[in-house]
Amino acid sequence: MTITSGPVYNGMPASELGEQGWECPWSGPNGGQCVETKQLPDGSVAVRQSTDPAGPALIYTLQEITAFVAGVKRGLADHLMAG
Repeated sequence: MTITSGPVYNGMPASELGEQGWECPWSGPNGGQCVETKQLPDGSVAVRQSTDPAGPALIYTLQEITAFVAGVKRGLADHLMAG
């Protein structure tokens, strides 16, 4: 499956990754401010802001996403919720 005609890189326009396959696993009562993710053919994960679907995408390796999710589950990102 071809998702782009060029290389996949951090900050690339998310629209170049196609519209199929984006998921919003963390949606809630936040007025549509959601983070969307897309698993890429090489196993990496693209992340974009739902309110700017053509804006920049951050690209993470599977190992980076795995470490991030494990850290969140252990409470290592709780400080980000402090107001």
